[in-house]
Amino acid sequence: MSIAAFAAHPAAVTLKDPYVLHGRQLRPGARLEETSRYSEDVWRLTLAILKVHQSALILNFPTLPQRFRPAAKRLLYALLSRNAPDGEDMPSIGTIRSAFTELKRFLKWLDNRWPPERNELSDLSPGDLNDYRKHILARFPNNPGQRERSRSLPRLLWRWRRYLGGDALRFDPLHLDGWSEPKQTRSGENHTARLPEEVIGPLVVWSLRFIDDFAPDILKADQAWHETRFNHPGRTPTQGHVGARLQAFLDECIAAGRPLPGYQGRASNSHISRLLGCHRDSIAVHRQALEAAAAIVGVTASAFVDDVRGRLDGEPWIESITTDHTSNNSLARLARHLQIACYLVIAFFSGMRDSEVKHIKRGSLEVKRDEDGTAYRWKLHSRAFKGEEDIAGVPATWVVSEAVARAINVLEQLHPPAQTYLFGRLPHGSGGQKGSNHALCVTATNNQLNEFAAFLNRLCADHSRTDTVAAGPGQPLKLKSSHFRRTLAWFIARRPGGVIAGALQYRHQSIQMFEGYAGTSDSGFRAEVESEQAIVRGEVYMEMIEAHQHLDLAGPSAEEAARRLKDFGDRAQFQGQIALDRHRLQRIMKRHDPAIYPGEYITCINDPAKALCEKAKRGNSEGLPSNGGCLPLACRNVALTPENIAAWHGEIARIDKRLASRPLLAPRLRQRLQNRRAEVVEFLTRNDQEVVLA
Repeated sequence: MSIAAFAAHPAAVTLKDPYVLHGRQLRPGARLEETSRYSEDVWRLTLAILKVHQSALILNFPTLPQRFRPAAKRLLYALLSRNAPDGEDMPSIGTIRSAFTELKRFLKWLDNRWPPERNELSDLSPGDLNDYRKHILARFPNNPGQRERSRSLPRLLWRWRRYLGGDALRFDPLHLDGWSEPKQTRSGENHTARLPEEVIGPLVVWSLRFIDDFAPDILKADQAWHETRFNHPGRTPTQGHVGARLQAFLDECIAAGRPLPGYQGRASNSHISRLLGCHRDSIAVHRQALEAAAAIVGVTASAFVDDVRGRLDGEPWIESITTDHTSNNSLARLARHLQIACYLVIAFFSGMRDSEVKHIKRGSLEVKRDEDGTAYRWKLHSRAFKGEEDIAGVPATWVVSEAVARAINVLEQLHPPAQTYLFGRLPHGSGGQKGSNHALCVTATNNQLNEFAAFLNRLCADHSRTDTVAAGPGQPLKLKSSHFRRTLAWFIARRPGGVIAGALQYRHQSIQMFEGYAGTSDSGFRAEVESEQAIVRGEVYMEMIEAHQHLDLAGPSAEEAARRLKDFGDRAQFQGQIALDRHRLQRIMKRHDPAIYPGEYITCINDPAKALCEKAKRGNSEGLPSNGGCLPLACRNVALTPENIAAWHGEIARIDKRLASRPLLAPRLRQRLQNRRAEVVEFLTRNDQEVVLA
């Protein structure tokens, strides 16, 4: 939206001093009159941040050299609200804030280099930029990503030069020697690391323990905390009555030699008021009596829960849940651990991005139940941002597991009813709810993930357990929210047909997009998946050979399968024994893979010359079979194991059950099922398998 469009509304914007966010979509309920004007030294961008988990951002122009501030304001204003040059997209608020950081770095370097009388960026010469390139190379010798970001700033000045007036660059830095655009990696590639099994395994198991076993204790402590924080009508006795009851409580503690509940040397008004059933303000007026009693018996960390019900190896998982914020067992810490355990389960089992998880609201879980009331499907509603035309995101739905549903249920209990977003900041602790964002930012989530892992390792040490969360000897553990989606892609991609399943679950618009996410051969990720798949197939081959199952196959390629497996078994023999070593098996599979692909309904004895399946147009140059184009009832590459034959009989049984169901099926559907049954029966009969006819 241009300034001219607002010129007729001087109350909202003027040409002389416009609102810098007039071209941006604002948060619901925000008004343009609340945003920053061009003349202000600090531009606040928060009202244009539409994701609830992103932190407040500002552009602080006094941090820039004074002589370059006018040019900086022209550039940043153009990025915020002017029409983008041809071929450019409007940058996001986060991208603009990052550009401000690089602009400050560049202008401070330039301020130290130029004499005071030079103040126009149009005076920049190729020699200046060449020196800056050398400067950032020396400043960031081991950080190519940062060097790329720093080199992008002069290019930004060139591309948006029409808005810089007398400060416009006179040449394109891209044409300078050594100053090229960052080399682009293969399209669709993703370089986020996955978590190894020895890390993700314990993390998921401990997270589920928190949700299923430990959450009741934490939720009970949370309820007690709320009772100490808020007055309940009808529960507050008269002032004199409180004094008498308090003195009786103090006398009892002194007689028993029992310390008063509290922390950091002070008795807790909140905890004592909960014990006496009154408001904490009624206790505060008796501070002198509290201090006198504390001087005699002392103060110990009070507990919201001291009768812990959750068990670990038959013992309480912790001694108590305390009010002391410095304790590892404080409610504030344990509540954060429970919240991040829920985050981990949701992110890992759904494949949602961090932004999508952070936009989950109360009541967003949809449960499908059968006629008996048994839940059989769970759908989770949130918002998706990446790849969508609407920068405010669009409604999106994920099919999730029961574990995710349990995590959502715990979060809805952990947050006060008025809290809309389930990953908002928890109110416990001295800080309480902070910031203008309604959900935790990425940095806060990453910090909580690593704090959670550290707590789990301490818990393992306390209970002499070995299922710690460790990256390996000499390797630091540094968890990030992006790891879980990437790691799930690894597990999905390893399954037969996993690329198709991944494309659906990850909301990718094509199978190729998921292949890029799961990893291409350039990154090594896809090669790693294929290597793991080959080892699994090799283990299946060895089991078949040892049990002589390769001699009992049926189907058109049964003889070919037996020949290939016999040859593989001969090569795998070592001193009369089948090779069981994983690394040796990997080498054998790499050299002598028999190209046999076990599946639920058929075992594919792959021969590209006879294959009927569609060849993938991309990423299948090795001649691998295509799961999506398999025609098992007609292909000559099919062999049948006993398990395959049992699967086909199960298919017939399911069809028979549907045909016999009441009410009767629609004629067209009934005919399709009958045709399918006839095809399967003919296929099994053709391959010498008995079928019981209906």
